[in-house]
Amino acid sequence: MKTLTYIDKAAYLLLIVLFGFGIYFANTNLPYFDEVYTVEDGFIENGSAIFLLSSSLLLLYRLFKLFKHKDLLWKIGILAMSLVFFFGAGEEISWGQRIFNVESSQYFIENNAQGETNLHNLVVEDTKINKLIFSQLLTVVLVIYLIIAPFLYRKFDWVKKLANKFAVPIVQWHHTISFLTGTVLLLFISSNRKWEIYELAFSVIFLLIFINPFNKEIYAANS
Repeated sequence: MKTLTYIDKAAYLLLIVLFGFGIYFANTNLPYFDEVYTVEDGFIENGSAIFLLSSSLLLLYRLFKLFKHKDLLWKIGILAMSLVFFFGAGEEISWGQRIFNVESSQYFIENNAQGETNLHNLVVEDTKINKLIFSQLLTVVLVIYLIIAPFLYRKFDWVKKLANKFAVPIVQWHHTISFLTGTVLLLFISSNRKWEIYELAFSVIFLLIFINPFNKEIYAANS
């Protein structure tokens, strides 16, 4: 495992503090945990949006910086990831709906579990999109990306070439360990609002992955 950078240490310290307070409040003052600590539009949710947006902007910066030095597939890969994280940031704050005091359209009022202008809270024929896609599907993707892909990348040359060609950052093992640790810590929080902290951890750790992946040569001009 590579040595943690100062950014890694600061980010993990932040998550330790946030999880620590979250576990404390959830077990001693649940109303405070639900209505203040993890409240909608609170610092936890807004923090997630900020870190997701930071990842998107970082990837976009690298796209423009290395545009002349990279082939089409690399550009497609990094642009796609940038758009995914921009979408995630927008969804997290309902695309600024509450910030700018914009009312939802009739469609979202009738089909969104929270009456907000976002996709992840949509309900289609009694099925919550958030549960189907943003929970179940995302869980499968994270297991593949965080646990399986790093092994395959290190073992098979064709996997390494494919990942590098599409600018896919490979996690360092401390990224995987931090995700698994955060998942275990959720067991100590009974409130459904615990997922707000998990989303923040997701956004922070992915930013760390983009800043310093195992295959950081994908961000070099001569690779």
